[in-house]
This record gives sequence, C-alpha cells and structure tokens, in this order.
Amino acid sequence: MTYSVETLTERQVGKTIDHSLLRPELDDAFVEAGCRLAAEYDVASVCVRPVDVRRAKAILDGSDVAVGTVIGFPHGSSTTATKVFEAHGALAEGATELDMVIDIGALKSGRDDDVRADIAAVVDVAHASGAIVKVIFENHYLTPDEIVRACHLTEAGGGDFVKTSTGFAAGGATHEDLALMRRSVSPGIQVKAAGGVRTLDALIDVMNLGVTRIGATATKAIIDDFRARKAGRTAPAVPAGAGSSSDRGY
Repeated sequence: MTYSVETLTERQVGKTIDHSLLRPELDDAFVEAGCRLAAEYDVASVCVRPVDVRRAKAILDGSDVAVGTVIGFPHGSSTTATKVFEAHGALAEGATELDMVIDIGALKSGRDDDVRADIAAVVDVAHASGAIVKVIFENHYLTPDEIVRACHLTEAGGGDFVKTSTGFAAGGATHEDLALMRRSVSPGIQVKAAGGVRTLDALIDVMNLGVTRIGATATKAIIDDFRARKAGRTAPAVPAGAGSSSDRGY
C-alpha cells in the first residue's frame, strides 16, 4: 500500500509520532505543555528525558499516549550496568518505551558480541515489564556495513525497533539509511526515523519506506497540516526558522 493524505486517517498519522521533549534546556512548563499537546493530538508516545518520566506519566495517565524515555543518551557510551540501572528506574517511574543508544565505539571496533549483549541486557529488563525497546544507532557516525551489522545485532538482542539517530549528531534520518534498515531486519522489527522529519510530506515519504514511528518536535504542524489538507484547506504557513537545528533532540 502506498500512503498519502487521501489514504491515511488522522489516527494513523498521530500514532506514527513520538513527540520529542529531550532538549536539555526545556523547563518544567515546556515539558508539561508538550505532554498535554501529545494527549490532545493523540500521538503514539512522548519521549521525555529520564527526569521527566514521572511528570509525563501523571499528565498522560488515562490517555492513549505512551510514556517513553532514553537510555544511554545521547552517546551510548555508558556501561551496560548503567544502562540497565537507567532502564529499571525509568520503568519504575512509568515508562513503557525505552529508546537506548548502542555502544557506537564497540560497533565500530568490531566488538559485535559486546554490542548485542548491551542491547539484550536492556531488552531483558524492558520485556520483563511489558515495555518495548527502540535501539538507536546514530547512523551519522556509521558506514552502511556498520548499519547492517547494527540491525542484525539489534534483532539478535531482541530489540523491537531499529532507530536512526538521537537528533544530536550532525545528521539524522536519510531515505537511503531507512531503506537499508528496513531491508536488514525481519518484518517483525519496526523502524523509527529520527532527526529531520518535520513536515507531513516528509512523514508520508518515510512511511512509504516502511517506517512506523518518527521522532518529532513539529507534531502540531504536521497534524494541523493533515487536518487542513483533508478538509481541502491550506495549512497555516510554518514560521520562519521552524524546524531548524534548534529542534534537535528526536
């Protein structure tokens, strides 16, 4: 099936979005407003900093929006024991989705068993609590062969998603990488695009590559555009500067 504005429903669009609230300078009011926006637009989840999980859970309790957070973020260089500790804490606070960063240096060094074990340790904790794990590669630093290996190691480690990026490196999701990732894992493993998907058209484009989740800060603009186009209207213009590098943190 080819996705388009005509073939999609608003719920399908919304449930593809993880609304991202990860930038270090966000204050409590911004995080709380972001969680309320996520509930209003009925997205798949919010992805908040670990310190915000309890607050997000309280705001979203009773909604159909999951609470997610990040593990080993943004560089992936924490020890496995630290990542496991973070996972236990996040789950205890109410997170049901964990986006973990792989040990990038280990992957590039060819220590595949260490990468797989790192993933599996977090997956084991998450799955025991009914949570899912999205495994972040940070493709900007990787070759195509390393991306393929990361896909295979994620699957071997039991991960639920392969994910392109944190949003904090110089590059984010590309169509070439997404297509490669989709080809490199079994159909049961999902693909998340993060970094740079800021418009409805960009979202639909990656959905047609097999992506089932995106990380986004432009949630309102994307869904408002969908509503306007479904109604035969033109969406309001995006303000100058929107979707710039200040939106990093997907």
